Amino acid sequence: MFKFISFGSGSSGNCYCLFTETDGLMIDAGLGIRTIKKYFYEYEFSFHMLHNIIVTHDHADHIKSVGTLSTTHGLPVYATAAVHQGIMRNYCVRNKIPENNKRIIEKNVPFHAGEFDITAFDVPHDSSDNVGYRIEYGGKVFCIITDAGHVTDEMADMIGNTDYLVLESNYDEDMLRDGPYPEYLKSRIRSGRGHLGNNECAAALERYASGRLRHVWLCHLSEENNHPEIVRKTVGQILDSPETVNARHFEIDILKRKSPNGVFEL
Repeated sequence: MFKFISFGSGSSGNCYCLFTETDGLMIDAGLGIRTIKKYFYEYEFSFHMLHNIIVTHDHADHIKSVGTLSTTHGLPVYATAAVHQGIMRNYCVRNKIPENNKRIIEKNVPFHAGEFDITAFDVPHDSSDNVGYRIEYGGKVFCIITDAGHVTDEMADMIGNTDYLVLESNYDEDMLRDGPYPEYLKSRIRSGRGHLGNNECAAALERYASGRLRHVWLCHLSEENNHPEIVRKTVGQILDSPETVNARHFEIDILKRKSPNGVFEL
């Protein structure tokens, strides 16, 4: 058994953790260091429990505190070479990752980080590079896919072969269309290297989720172009429709943008 917690999921900052009895893995570190420390204290986690960090991509809302955490606690940071280079260039990361803590990974090449067996895979987004992660522990598979412009065949395969899934559901099409964003930004979000909308997210779950999937957490909701209740309605209408071939058999939770959802035991 292991535990999952999201400390925040959205453009204000993304940070997730998996904990076993003796190991801890952080996925992205896009919150301020004081906020991360606050949540560790509130949930009675110790930084001594945390042994490794993996990073999806080099946008500030995913890496803000990665250098500080790595430096202060001696944590190895796993990312592709392009993401590591992007972190070094990003002015939002004031404290850079020490050279001896950098771990270069390649897509589709499995690696070990503590007790976790991990494989990174390509996720299309307009960053230096972007990956999702397949994480295995104790015979269970946990998968995270965020900041995804569209669903690739590889992502579909990952969705169909996981027990637990974090999947982006960034925007509602009507809210984005009618919202205050300039047209160039709307186009960027809708693009194949932008973000995954509610309809695309629901369609991916309807098409590719297999019988092994037990729990889905929808992540990275836009504050301006989405709302949790709209997500629930949109996803629910598609997954629970009489026309749906595979009846929904998994739980769905929506991750909060700026605070934890609590600890999930997997």
